[in-house]
Amino acid sequence: MASHAVDAAASGESPTLLLIRRSDAALAAALRQRYRVLDSFASGEPLPAFLAAAAAAAAPDPPRAAVIVSSSVVRVDAALLDAFPSLRCVVNTGAGVEHVDLGECARRGVAVANSGAVYSVDVADHAVGLLVAVLRRVSEAERFVRRGLWPVQGDYPLGSKLGGKRVGIIGMGRIGSLIATRLQAFGCVIYYNSRRPKDSVSYKYFPHVLDLATESDVLIVACALNKETRHIVNKDILDALGKDGIIINIGRGAHIDEAELVRALNDGRTAGAGLDVFENEPEVSAELLSMNNVVLTHHMAVFTLESKSDMCDHTIANLEAFFSGKPLLTPVLPK
Repeated sequence: MASHAVDAAASGESPTLLLIRRSDAALAAALRQRYRVLDSFASGEPLPAFLAAAAAAAAPDPPRAAVIVSSSVVRVDAALLDAFPSLRCVVNTGAGVEHVDLGECARRGVAVANSGAVYSVDVADHAVGLLVAVLRRVSEAERFVRRGLWPVQGDYPLGSKLGGKRVGIIGMGRIGSLIATRLQAFGCVIYYNSRRPKDSVSYKYFPHVLDLATESDVLIVACALNKETRHIVNKDILDALGKDGIIINIGRGAHIDEAELVRALNDGRTAGAGLDVFENEPEVSAELLSMNNVVLTHHMAVFTLESKSDMCDHTIANLEAFFSGKPLLTPVLPK
C-alpha cells in the first residue's frame, strides 16, 4: 500500500481506522488527528486491491472501526467483514444504509451507525426547492433570460402555483415529516404512504402507493431504499399520477424506474420531475439532460456548508463513543 495512504496521530496508541472512499477534507483531517487512518482514496488503488493491502498492513493493530463515505458502490458485506474480522463498528456518513448488510453485521457483533438527523433539514429544503423550480419553471426561465430571448420573444410561458397542490409523500419518516411541514405552510394538501400509519401526523394515509398517486398532483419520494421500495415509482404509478403530475426524488435513484420515467416525460404522461438522485449516478441519461421540464441536481440535497461541518462532528462523536465503550449516537439495527 502506498505510504501516504496511512496517517497516524502523534500518539503511537491511536486506534487504527479504515476510511473507505473519498471523504470531505475536513473529515479526513479530523480523523487523522485522532486515529491511524488506512485511507482507500489516498492509496490510489482500486478498492479490492486497497482492502487486500490494508488487511496485510494492519497488523499488529488491525482496524476495529471503519468509516464508509456514504455510497452504494461499497458493500459492507460478508466479503469485507471476512477481510477485516477485527472490525466491530461501521460508521456511515450518510443516512441510507442499503449498502450495509445489517443482518451480517449484527451476527458478527459489528455495530453500525449512520448520520441520523444531520442532513434531514437540508434534504427537506432541497425537496421543496426542486418542486418550486419545476412548477414555476425556474431553470427554464433562467436559461431563457441568459440566452437573451426575453427582449426578443417576450414573456416566458407561465408555470403553476404551489399553493393548493395535493402532495403525496412516499415515506413519512424524519425527512418526509419535515417536507410535509414546509409544504403545508405553502397551503398544500398533504397525503402520505409508509409501512404503517403515523400517530404523530394528521395527514391522510394511503396504504398503497397507487392510490396515493391517483389522488395526488405531486409525488415526493422520501423513503429508505430496500427490496420493497426499489422501483416503487413505476409505469403504473406514473400513469396514476397523470399527465399533469410532478415527481420529486430526494431518496435514491433506484426508487424510480428511470427508463419508465423518461418514457412518461417524453410521451407527455408526466408533466415534470425534480431529481437529485439517479439509477446509474454519476451518469445521467442523455434523455433527462435534454428535457426542459426536468430539474437535475448532483445528489447534493444533503450538502450545505453547515451540514458538512455537522457531519464531521457527528462522525467523530460516534467513533469516540465506540472507542470509549459507550453507546453509539445513532445506531442502526436490522429490521
